[in-house]
Amino acid sequence: MPKNELQTTQTFTLSADKENPTKAILSTVYNALSERGYDPIIQIVGYILSEDPTYITNHNNARSLICRIDRYELLNKLVKEYLGV
Repeated sequence: MPKNELQTTQTFTLSADKENPTKAILSTVYNALSERGYDPIIQIVGYILSEDPTYITNHNNARSLICRIDRYELLNKLVKEYLGV
């Protein structure tokens, strides 16, 4: 690598998935539930209310992924988004 390249500022951009991992996880879970023939909204709401992971399929590692989301944080984001605040 030429010396002048080391003296310049390097820039990069993050993909949407890295900026918002919760949204990426929910999208993956939604798609996995849809692929298995479930109503994804009903299943995700059931999980959020009960914290029972059996509402979520193991397909595409969806159950493991959704357990990474903090439910309180998710509900907080959902209410803020719904109210536009």
